[in-house]
Amino acid sequence: MRQTETPGTEAAPGSRLRWWTELPLILLVYLCYSAGRLLARGDVGTAVDHGLAILRIEKFLRINAEHPLNRLFRSEAWIGIPADFWYASLHYLVTPVLLVWLFRSRAAHYRAARTWLMTSTFIGLIGFTLLPTCPPRLLSAEHGFVDTMAQYSAYGWWGGEASAPRGLGGMTNQYAAMPSLHVGWALWCGVMLWRHGGTRTAKWAGVVYPLVTTIVVMGTANHYFLDAVAGAAVMGAGLLLAPLVMRRMDRIRVRIQVRLAARAPLAAAPVPSVSIPSPSTETSIVSGGCQTSTGERIPRQRESGFGPGAEPDPSPSDAGDGTPAAAR
Repeated sequence: MRQTETPGTEAAPGSRLRWWTELPLILLVYLCYSAGRLLARGDVGTAVDHGLAILRIEKFLRINAEHPLNRLFRSEAWIGIPADFWYASLHYLVTPVLLVWLFRSRAAHYRAARTWLMTSTFIGLIGFTLLPTCPPRLLSAEHGFVDTMAQYSAYGWWGGEASAPRGLGGMTNQYAAMPSLHVGWALWCGVMLWRHGGTRTAKWAGVVYPLVTTIVVMGTANHYFLDAVAGAAVMGAGLLLAPLVMRRMDRIRVRIQVRLAARAPLAAAPVPSVSIPSPSTETSIVSGGCQTSTGERIPRQRESGFGPGAEPDPSPSDAGDGTPAAAR
């Protein structure tokens, strides 16, 4: 199937992306993401209230799928343990691997894909800041949720207090459940695999990966269903804004280049060339029938030779300096 690009998201003509500039940019965005989650802790009571409000809305709409999934995951270890590894690991592995793959093998689509992902991530950080939300696993036990990552923490590298490595749980913001960027990033990965994978297996992976991730984040009691919906909405907003962001960045880059060029020393002006007549150029005629000879000054002129029978034109003998010769 023929793929089309969203207008304004194709690679900028004449621009070549380098890994040594892309890698620091991606690391910077990830550090901003981690720092934003850490700094936007918010009030715990407010976060709990937001979580309970989401749960009430889901129960009213009968879409609280996280309850039955969490019961399944905590009762069946053969499902719960792989799900915990999925949640704690793939989020940080699949996304960067796909970015590297796009950079190396699908360079024409890389810049648009990277801008989409980064724009959506910053939108998600705004959501964490404005709407701190307590995940289901941190609600009181009366709401019926069990933290499966704490339940199965002896099997993995994460600690019981969060999906972070052991001992680092206190360095993460555990109240950044809305929106779910686990689901958002998985959706981005799915779209990249579907559009650019090129094989049936890649397309199937593009469908399965975001769907399974959505199930996992609810079954492990890390997100509500509406968190997953919000994660997909954030990716949609990022897709719409990505062309604008790219055009804005292009303008900034052009302005920087212009300022650098203006500060650079002016190149030396080229010396104008002087045309020297060739020695073979024919001596110019200054009057009809007369021509100058070497060392002779005008108006002292001599008659040029004529053929037999030709009469020379009379020329005044008393002409002063500057008097033109008589015309024929």
